[in-house]
Amino acid sequence: MTLEQLRIFLAVAERQHVTRAAEALNLTQSAVSAAVSALEARHGVRLFDRVGRRIVLTETGEAFMAEARAVLDRAETAEMVLEDLAREPRGRLRVHASQTVASYWLPPRLVALREMHPGIELRLTVSNTTQVADAVQEGGADLGLVEGAVAHGELHRQVVARDRLVLVMGAAHPWAGREALPPAELAMQGWVLREPGSGTRSEFETWLGGQGLSVSALPLALELPSNEAVLGAVASSRCLAVLSQRAVARPAASGWIRTLPLPGAERPFSLLTNPRRHRTRAAQALIGILTDEGFTTGLP
Repeated sequence: MTLEQLRIFLAVAERQHVTRAAEALNLTQSAVSAAVSALEARHGVRLFDRVGRRIVLTETGEAFMAEARAVLDRAETAEMVLEDLAREPRGRLRVHASQTVASYWLPPRLVALREMHPGIELRLTVSNTTQVADAVQEGGADLGLVEGAVAHGELHRQVVARDRLVLVMGAAHPWAGREALPPAELAMQGWVLREPGSGTRSEFETWLGGQGLSVSALPLALELPSNEAVLGAVASSRCLAVLSQRAVARPAASGWIRTLPLPGAERPFSLLTNPRRHRTRAAQALIGILTDEGFTTGLP
């Protein structure tokens, strides 16, 4: 079994299509098919079934997928350790960040890293807090940045910034002219929320608990997977939402949404690292920027 065979298997498994996998890998379709067939023949298993014009993973293929990905992650880590022997930070740096951090806080810091160390190849993946923590735990990410609580107690967590949640509504909402939040009326309004697993969602649930409420008590109109989708839904309806003040600063300034503060709804932006994994010079370079209290961008 070779690393190339594992890469090919994963490419086919993720796309459920031989031709698309071949195009992504810049290989011929026959080379991709041959690599998969060699894996199956060598170990006497069937990894894919053909259903019409498509192929789907067998139960064996599903089980093997996680192991193949873990092996490739370890191989990439080994490669980065060798590259890290160079004096100048270089090589690949895999950063996973939750949406609010990735969209409104992280970008200028990544630009600063590239300007200081052009030999570092950055790979940024944006997902929700739970998925980021999973990636750092499993070795798919070198560094993680989240805005919510994580359940992985073995990860090292370091606060690098602070954020605040605000109540968001359209400009035509009946509460748009108010200056204070009426907690007793929250359960009488329709709501648009981020999906479960989102740091924004988990922090709002914690805040609700402090008010003697839960999400189940709110009339939920929609659950959406991005801040932008939530903003769009709220601006065109009479529903409420809760988002980061960073995510709503510009639309609030333009006047097409209104916000109210949530008293006590502060939260940290946290850096996640796995103490069991090698920390490269590239990772150390970015950590230095992320934890630099004197770093300024002109942005909040």
